[in-house]
Amino acid sequence: MCGIALIIYGVRFDLSSLLLGATPPVTKSDQLQFTTADLSAALRRRGPDSLGTKKLLLHSSGSKVASFIDVAEEELPCMDFFGATLQLRGVNPVAQPLMDLNKNVMVYNGEIFGGIEIGGEENDGEVLMRLLGECGGSVSNVVSRIKGPWALIYWQESTRTLWFGRDAFGRRSLLVHWPTVEDSRFLLSSVSPGASNERSSAENGTTKRDFWEELPCGIYSVNIDAPDCDGFLVGEVKKHEWTNAMLEELIKWERASIEPKPEELHISRCETVRGQHDMNLLASDVMPMPSKSGNIQASISVPAETVLIALRESVLRRSSLHRIFQAGMDGVEKNLVPVAVLFSGGLDSMIIAALLHECLDPSYEIDLLNVSFDGQSAPDRISAKAGVSELRRIAPLRKWKLVEIDADLSNLTFESKRVLSLINPANTYMDLNIGIALWLAAGGDGWVYEKNSKYNDENCQGVRYKSKARIVLVGSGADEQCAGYGRHRTKYRSGSWLRLHEEMKLDMQRIWKRNLGRDDRCIADTGKEARFPFLDEDVIRTLLGIPLWEVTNLDQPSGIGDKKILREVAELLGLHEAATLPKRAIQFGTRIARESNRKNFGSNRAANQASAGSAVIHKQLDMA
Repeated sequence: MCGIALIIYGVRFDLSSLLLGATPPVTKSDQLQFTTADLSAALRRRGPDSLGTKKLLLHSSGSKVASFIDVAEEELPCMDFFGATLQLRGVNPVAQPLMDLNKNVMVYNGEIFGGIEIGGEENDGEVLMRLLGECGGSVSNVVSRIKGPWALIYWQESTRTLWFGRDAFGRRSLLVHWPTVEDSRFLLSSVSPGASNERSSAENGTTKRDFWEELPCGIYSVNIDAPDCDGFLVGEVKKHEWTNAMLEELIKWERASIEPKPEELHISRCETVRGQHDMNLLASDVMPMPSKSGNIQASISVPAETVLIALRESVLRRSSLHRIFQAGMDGVEKNLVPVAVLFSGGLDSMIIAALLHECLDPSYEIDLLNVSFDGQSAPDRISAKAGVSELRRIAPLRKWKLVEIDADLSNLTFESKRVLSLINPANTYMDLNIGIALWLAAGGDGWVYEKNSKYNDENCQGVRYKSKARIVLVGSGADEQCAGYGRHRTKYRSGSWLRLHEEMKLDMQRIWKRNLGRDDRCIADTGKEARFPFLDEDVIRTLLGIPLWEVTNLDQPSGIGDKKILREVAELLGLHEAATLPKRAIQFGTRIARESNRKNFGSNRAANQASAGSAVIHKQLDMA
């Protein structure tokens, strides 16, 4: 994970193409709501390996603009680039911002898992910089090829154009401050520094727009020119179309088969019953007769096997260790744990953990990061202990480390303030609760018990442990794509298959704003990189190619019909217990929602009456 930012001074922006109007005239009195030191500190937590800055001064000469590097002329319009790096690829150290011989400048936060070839010893940022330098004006063509999460800011010197954007699903955070009367500067940043959050509150209950916004997914450009004789620079902002047809299809999120014919539904449900029967036999002492193909799991649907293949490839891409991790290299620890899983013991995290075991060299340990606000009694702690026992059953030679991270909300005043800044511009108690749970889990600071210890032994002694894994696998996207939310069942019952599809489509098309930017910022603040196997482009395409009635069956109870296809995947992996677990959101599974309700509303009942989950945090942190 990296942290990137840009501040542009002294340029008037034309935002008419984005329906935001134009910015006011440039003034000398604008004041940042934070210092550059605040910004650098926030970025450095995301990219602990290096932090760099670069200033480009913009000079108008007629209708041309030239940039000058690191020249201290404060009266000139300029662009300040910031880049902090968490390096996970490449043999040689890489420091941002990157600049080539033609004075093109880039700061980049992302991973290229496909679409552009990256050698085993290459850094993907450096490869991307080289391709952009060779592309002429077709920057959108290059970034549209990328498979994987990314956010970037790129100055193209030859065309005097700034390019910026984030991937089509918003898996990497990028915040924007569009110029306003109060502050006519243009800013981009991976994260909101604390000071800007504290000073960007609503005034007198009005709907004043917050300082930061989530940048909508896409590719943008700003061509900087001096069209008038007065010499003032103007930047015209445009949004560009993706040039990858496959990506466009995924964004539209349409599936061919939504409503089944009666015979199709009957066949699907008969296969499900037969598959569940065979899996029950597999889990018992009675073995079923092999099918003609010799495969005793043949009753599990072919779509489930297809999804399993796609998910396995996705996890493999996200856990392939480049030479930077390999033992024997300078600075690489002998007992390195390179990859961890945010682990509740639920269906999604169990599938990820089992697939990570298949993809990762057996000599590596795997950290399973579990957070609780109710000690051993939280539902997620109970399911995590059961889950690690099941993982040890199917993979007894792997060393699994369940990292138990216990927290008390009343003792987290400082941490809560930090997370409140990280979730910005999100501002509800639900966002804060989820953010705190993710931040603590990703930090990995907890207790580990001996692998042969009995988890139900209250006298068992633990060892203090902090996970050093720099890659964290997260199950985001599974519920949106496989109908895991309660609202999906509600839509299905009120409007059948088409309404269900429309609700799932809505969830996928707003996941960048509701979930992923927030989650990326909270996890990355711990110096870890979040990777989302369920949001791999090939996994999304695979799931869209499967009839909706094969993905979910909401006529069945929770824990059986919801996320039906993932339950079948779990069965294929031998996770028979996990395959029956109901959906449980992190704020409830960890019990942080209960503790937050008691602290901020007095009781769960009062919180429910106030719709606490969606309630906006008005008081200064409510944490004094």
